Formats: sequence, C-alpha cells, structure tokens
Amino acid sequence: MKYLLGIDFGGGSSKATLINTSGEIICENTVEYPTYHPCANACEQSCEDWISALCENSKALISKSNIDSKDILCVAIDSATHTFLPCDKDKKPIRNAIHWTDSRSRRQAGALLEEMGDEIFEKSFHKPDTIWTLPQLIWLKENEPENFKKIGSIFFEKDYIRYFLTNVYCTDYIEAQGSMLFNCNELVWDKELCDLAGIDVSILPKVVNPLDIIGTVTREASEKTGLAIGTSVICGTTDTCMEVFASGAVKEKDVTVKLATAGRICVITDKPYPNRHLVNYSHIAKGMWYPGTATKAAASSYRWYRDTFGGTYKELDEGAKEIPVGSEGLMYHPYINGELTPYADPMLCGSFIGIRSTHTKAHFSKAVLEGVSLSLLDSKIYLDSLNIPYNDVATLIGGGSKGKKWAQITADVLGITLRITESSDSSFGSAMLAGVAVGVFKSPEDAVCKCIKTIDTVVPNMENHKKYLELFKEYKKVHDALAPIYRERQV
Repeated sequence: MKYLLGIDFGGGSSKATLINTSGEIICENTVEYPTYHPCANACEQSCEDWISALCENSKALISKSNIDSKDILCVAIDSATHTFLPCDKDKKPIRNAIHWTDSRSRRQAGALLEEMGDEIFEKSFHKPDTIWTLPQLIWLKENEPENFKKIGSIFFEKDYIRYFLTNVYCTDYIEAQGSMLFNCNELVWDKELCDLAGIDVSILPKVVNPLDIIGTVTREASEKTGLAIGTSVICGTTDTCMEVFASGAVKEKDVTVKLATAGRICVITDKPYPNRHLVNYSHIAKGMWYPGTATKAAASSYRWYRDTFGGTYKELDEGAKEIPVGSEGLMYHPYINGELTPYADPMLCGSFIGIRSTHTKAHFSKAVLEGVSLSLLDSKIYLDSLNIPYNDVATLIGGGSKGKKWAQITADVLGITLRITESSDSSFGSAMLAGVAVGVFKSPEDAVCKCIKTIDTVVPNMENHKKYLELFKEYKKVHDALAPIYRERQV
C-alpha cells in the first residue's frame, strides 16, 4: 500500500492527514502552537514553532499508522495565505513572521488606499487593508528599519516549511495573489507594487504551479521528521483553497461556508469577481476561482474565548446547548482583530453587550457561537447583493464544522442547508493534491469522486432563522453605534 501526506498550518495548530491511494484516511495528528501578541494589534508566529510542529506531526503519523515512510509517495504543505516571514539573503529568519491577522499596519493601509487605492485594486483585485503583505512590509520599513534593511528573501508560511524539507525557494501563484505584490492579471510579481513596499522583485520567490513537484526531502529534514530521503514534495498552496477542494467544491456554483481561524463563504466561479469587500483567489481546478467573503475571527474567536476564560471545547459546547436562541439578550461581535466583509475596518473591536447578572458562562459560550454566525450572515447578505449564482446546499468546512451545535446554529442563522463531509481539513485537501500531482488521481475532479464522503446534512430550523433575522437587526445597530467610537479611540 502506498500513501499521500498533507500537512496544514493554520492560525493556531498544524494538522497532518495521511491517506492511501484509494482516498481513505489512514491517520491524523494535530499539534497546537501559539500566536504571539507582543503589543496591541500585533499577531506574530515563530517559524521555529512551525518546524517543531512539522517534525512532531510527521513522526507521530508514521508511528501511529505503523507504515514505512518510504511508502509515502508525495508530501504537500499548505498554510494560511499572506503570513510572511522576512529572511536575510541566506534564507535565515530576521524576526518572527507577521501573521495575516496583525493589524499594526492600519495607517500604512489607509495611506495606500487613499493615495493608490484604485491602481492597487486594478492589479491585485483587492483593496489595501492590514491583512496584506504590502502594507505590512511598509509598516516594517517604518517601524523596524534595521530589520527591513536585512531582508534578502521573503517567505510565506508554507513556503518556509517546505524550504526546510527541500531547500527549494519558491511559491505558487495562488499564494502570490494574497501578497498584494502580484499582478493578478498578468500572473507575475509587479515592480510598481514592490516599489511601494520598498523591495526589489529579485528577493521574491519563483512562482510555480501548486501541483509542481519542486524537490524532495533532504537527508537533514529526513532525520528530523522521519520522512524518507528523496520523498517527492509538491509546491502546494493555501489553506482555504485546500479546504474548498477537500469539501468537493470544484464545479461552478458550488459553495462553502468556513468556520476556521477566519470565517468565509466562497463560491466557485469561472472568473474572478474583483470587489473591495471580497477576497479573490484562483482555484486549483483549471480555469476556476473561489471569490468569497471573509469574517476575520471565526474559530479564532472561540479559541480566544476558551484560552481566556477556560474550559474545553466539549465543555463549552455542552453548556451552550441549554441556552435558547439569542442567549437571553447577550450578544457578541467577533471583531477581536478588526473585521473584513462587509466593513474592511481594522479599527473595529470585539464586544459582549447586553450583560445581565443572570447570565452564566454558558450564555457567553452560546453568544460567541451565535456572534460568529451572525457575522457570516452579514457576509452572506453582502454576497447575495452581488448576484453571484450559487447552489442551495453549501458544504461546511473548517474546524468549527466538527461541533454539531455550532453547525446547527450556523445553518439556522444563514437559513441554508449545510452538508458535512468526512473531512474538510485543508490537510486532507493537500493529501488529495499530492495524489493528483503524482498521478494517483487523474484530476482534481477525479480526486473528489474518489475521496469525498458526505457524513451528515444539517437542515436549518426556519423558526430559529426568523428569530436570528430579528437579532441581526440589533447586531447591525450595535456595529453602527460602536464603530465611530472605536475609530476615535485609536487603540
């Protein structure tokens, strides 16, 4: 028996999935790592934590599955888009990686929007905001000039991890589309955009196809990971693209709802839909795109809540079960790192409102789940206003899809039926992609046919949906009232 290995690096953990050539999941393993907040609005990660998680995950999978690592045909790595690691000319890290949720570049993003917004949008399909590499690089130049001067290469998260495995420096065009340094019309690094960041195009990685086999596992990486020397490694791509792929969404009008670090609603289309409140990326299915909305803190809201107030996800879910729709007047807005669709406002802050002495921890747990889902409804309403056609049934993806309570709340809030597959993890999608790259599967569509299994369908309770639509009116009023206050506070 031969195997395919996919390893994902998300906002707070790495998950590895091993499948066989029939598309069956053999083994999974997850390793958590921290995000650092050295000051207000900062979100950073250590590349050493990534590599430690990679080594622990790969060794654990090989041990748990009891396979010979030489039987792994191919490895694929994915990660969150536009989390960048500045390195020197020798590919050595200069500082921690700046995570895409870092919002310290608010002033720089605002200046870009005011001075060059239209020109940047025309090339990158995106509006300047703190999530993109371009304004983050300008922030680094202005605030850490000594570090900026040392930059001789720029890695994106998965590319650094894959470099550790292969010593090959490259990226894929989907990842590049998330940097705001790439011309999405011509599919090349853009000199004018790079000039705005103060960098030379030459320091950026070569851009290849996500399916390209770019190298093999080196002897040094083999000793640290347990993977066999010479194992093929493909370029791979971004986590959302792999989650969309792992859900089976490869055809036009397929739609996914994501509950991961970020929350997203993505529609498969045959063209991009450049819009200042949508995120546009190419799909790995030929000629397809997956434009979508973005809620900045979805599952990361629940993790923040868990880590701050204690308990396990299971305990929090159990408590939330007993709380009625609307959490008896308690409401949460998940703007803990600002917000994207439909506000693109990094100044927004998270909030609990309507707190009474009768509220318990269970009420707060339920309010967090409802608040994130209401944020997704805000995104869905905006998406619907653009008249992009999509199917009636969506596939729920991301770590949040594993919680039955949250899945039902999301279905009720959005008012749509949600399909749940055996695995929508991006690591599963990466393992599938590895199979396409080495010919185990004939195409992405063939991989979907052989690998994807529906295990549940969540039908919305339309009475609850009506209640949530009324709550949503309050949700919007609270946003509208607090947004000007947050902008004045400048925190």
